[in-house]
Amino acid sequence: MKASLDRAEARLMLWRGAIIFVCIVMIARLWQLQMVEGETYRIRADRNRFRQVDIPAPRGVIYDRNGEILARNRPSFSVSVVPGDLPKTRAGEPNADAERAVLDRLLALLAQEPPPLGSSSKPTASPTPAAGRIQSTAAITTALQIQERQPWVMARADIEKAIYEGRLGGAYRPIEIARYINEATAFLVAQDAVNLPGVVLQLNPIRDYPSGSLTAHLIGYMGHIPKEAAAEYQAKGYAANEQVGLTGLEATYEHELRGKRGRQTIEVNVNGRRIRTVGQEELAVPGHNLVLTLDLNLQRVATAALQEVLDKSSGFTKATQGVVIALDPRNGKVLALVSLPSYDNNLFAKGVTAEAWQALLSDPDLPMFDQAIGGQYPPGSVFKPIVAAAGLQEGIISARTLLGDGWDGANDGIIWLPNQYMPWDRSKDQPFYSWNHKQGFGWGKIGVREALAVSDDIYFYQLGGGYLDIFRGLGVDAIGYYAREFGLGEGTGIDLPGEGRGLVPDGKWKRLNYAEPWLTGDTYNLSIGQGFILVTPIQMANATAVIANRGYLYRLQLVDHITDSEGRVVRSFKPDLRREVAVDPAHLDTVREGMYGAVNWPQGTAANARVPGIAVAGKTGTAEYFRDWDKDNQADRDAKGNLPTHAWFTAFAPYQEPEIVVAAFVANGGEGSSVAAPVAAKVLRAYFGIDASAPRPTASPAPTRTPGPQAGR
Repeated sequence: MKASLDRAEARLMLWRGAIIFVCIVMIARLWQLQMVEGETYRIRADRNRFRQVDIPAPRGVIYDRNGEILARNRPSFSVSVVPGDLPKTRAGEPNADAERAVLDRLLALLAQEPPPLGSSSKPTASPTPAAGRIQSTAAITTALQIQERQPWVMARADIEKAIYEGRLGGAYRPIEIARYINEATAFLVAQDAVNLPGVVLQLNPIRDYPSGSLTAHLIGYMGHIPKEAAAEYQAKGYAANEQVGLTGLEATYEHELRGKRGRQTIEVNVNGRRIRTVGQEELAVPGHNLVLTLDLNLQRVATAALQEVLDKSSGFTKATQGVVIALDPRNGKVLALVSLPSYDNNLFAKGVTAEAWQALLSDPDLPMFDQAIGGQYPPGSVFKPIVAAAGLQEGIISARTLLGDGWDGANDGIIWLPNQYMPWDRSKDQPFYSWNHKQGFGWGKIGVREALAVSDDIYFYQLGGGYLDIFRGLGVDAIGYYAREFGLGEGTGIDLPGEGRGLVPDGKWKRLNYAEPWLTGDTYNLSIGQGFILVTPIQMANATAVIANRGYLYRLQLVDHITDSEGRVVRSFKPDLRREVAVDPAHLDTVREGMYGAVNWPQGTAANARVPGIAVAGKTGTAEYFRDWDKDNQADRDAKGNLPTHAWFTAFAPYQEPEIVVAAFVANGGEGSSVAAPVAAKVLRAYFGIDASAPRPTASPAPTRTPGPQAGR
């Protein structure tokens, strides 16, 4: 009996010992969990419960000088999946069946046609232009109709793969599976959120350009960070998936427009849904706004006028490219900058499709290339005012010096230049023609004002390269020096990427590139803006501004000032005077008189640029160029053997106190007087508020000495 009791007590003691041991182990384990590893698990729990999320900063808005919106933000939604928040089993393992059900439900919502919402998802329209403004314009994009990219949704297999890989490293990092979702579809996803654990709907504003192709070359567009620049952007605090300005002002002022992202800590429930914000959030700082010098109404007028010319051209002079520029010569502010053809930068807001991108790149008319600042062309006769100013300043001529036709006894618009190696054999002479030779007459010997007004090539051949032993010309070095003084051969400093420098050639350049010496004939060609010289349209516009303002070369600017999100000015751009050109204002006044004569005198070449009530001064240009060399090494010519020509015209007004400069350029357009000058006239009429139906004024008589403004600055 006692033995049996002892065995019972032994078993009881054993059970007690086991219980005590288990309790000790549990207490030890609890101690380990609570005291030793407690902080680690608390951190893990907080990581599941608390999350840091970025608050995107609204990008700055871009306005024209009158407050019209050129670039803004509009709402767009993306859908992400958080692998760690997808349904799980009770054991905490992924629930494959429930996960598939969530994805099925989500993809079905994204695929179905959403019901219309009560309010439009389109951005608010830009301010209505003031009464009297042109509110429509001709189509200015490439003829190809390019469709906007549709919402993007990741393929089902790719989603499952991304979720699997996400669980291996960063289970609570959102995986974007759809972007550019419209508001109606986003509403469906948000409405069904209770059945979509682990699905996150995010608001991601995208760029909207109300003026579209009208200002695409100026404003530019945004896109994902280029791979080659990823390290540079990441060093500046950019996320890998951020979008940045890639072209135009969006790129130049990326730092000012971007803003600063905010950050906040949120608490989520078991389904990953936000419960509340924890702690003090770091607010996002909106980007700064740009207020431009650009006048959108003037941009519309210039675009419509240029497009009308392009639409009317045909045959040998069929033109598909052109430029119009308007500047304020008093400070270098850009009022209009048109390059055609253009493109719609809204195509890039959601990421341009491969088909659309290829279409833009393969278009022979280069719609994405800004001809105004990047195109380099021979200037033709619009270069003559610079040569005239150089001759006056160097003392080669005075305002009364007579040059031109008749030195050889004929008055036929031809000058014969002796052969450099056989000057005694006049049968070897090379003829150089003036444009009026085709009409069978010459201008005779005339002064510099008249030579500018009628654009006499013979006068400028002699002024630039001299003539026999009778007259010493400027020479290539002097012409090049003054061309650079007026801003040719260098950028204008405009705040746009991709500006060309042009070319002001000299003897050294020709030896390096052609292994040939510089000849007098090269100087003759240079003197009338032909030969090797190349300029950009914006360089010629700025050179004309120097003549208009009597000697000041300004850096061109598109941004007038920058404001913060409250409208306070944070930075103003004052006129930036680069230099005063080395030409006496009195000589520039003489040149100005000749340009006045080109528009207003009876035989002036720019009668089509006259504007009622406004004294306009200008200069036409018709620049020959070579194109389409055939198998016989011959350039493409018309039926009469003429080379194709670019049409130029530059002007300023009012004549006495200029406040606007206009340059018009039509590639392969033909005559500057008949093609480019009317375009500039329409821009001037719009600027001064003159009815387009008002008759063009008649010519003014050409006095012996046209009164000009007083010399001085």
